[in-house]
Amino acid sequence: MRILVTGFEPFGRDNLNASEQAVEQLAPHIEVDDIDVEVFTRILPVSFERGPRILAHTIAELKPDAVIAVGEAGKRHDISVELFARNVAHARIPDNDGYQACQENLDEVAAVLQSRLPCQEIIAELNVNGISASESVDAGAYVCNAVFRSLLRTFSGPAGFIHVPAVRDSGVARVGAETDSDMGEGLQFSQADLSIADLATALTLVCQVVARNIV
Repeated sequence: MRILVTGFEPFGRDNLNASEQAVEQLAPHIEVDDIDVEVFTRILPVSFERGPRILAHTIAELKPDAVIAVGEAGKRHDISVELFARNVAHARIPDNDGYQACQENLDEVAAVLQSRLPCQEIIAELNVNGISASESVDAGAYVCNAVFRSLLRTFSGPAGFIHVPAVRDSGVARVGAETDSDMGEGLQFSQADLSIADLATALTLVCQVVARNIV
């Protein structure tokens, strides 16, 4: 079995991205019910155009059984399991290609697409293991949402999006609230009570839940 897990490169005024750091710590193999699960990881560009395109190319190359996309959110305090990808692109800051979307549609299909991950099982598994997690009905309108929506359109298997807090080893994130509805200036970023290692553990648990639902 193959599971693809993606994170994002840094963006904006920051030089770190918690999703990249956590994804890169994932082991290449996990065992689920005596089945060897290969975990492939890729880091996507924070680009409305290149992010979805590179993800689609990676899926075609690896042919995974499931895909879990991961991004960071500067105003989240726990692991957020996204339920829906909306048909909107709107950016408080430009992406890493310099493009700043403004109230645009991403495609011509439904207004909302639903995650195909076992979201409630994931949340329960994380919480029972001492990692705070909750569902989210708003993946925002930045590149995270664009990649999430593209994933659901181009891949027919189990697929979805996880937001992790914008954890930093020291200080706080300077960007990352682009994923939240309140995108005003003067945003306050809160450091979550989690480490990068905790995020990697959480993503490993997510992979295990997803794999058990495929077996």
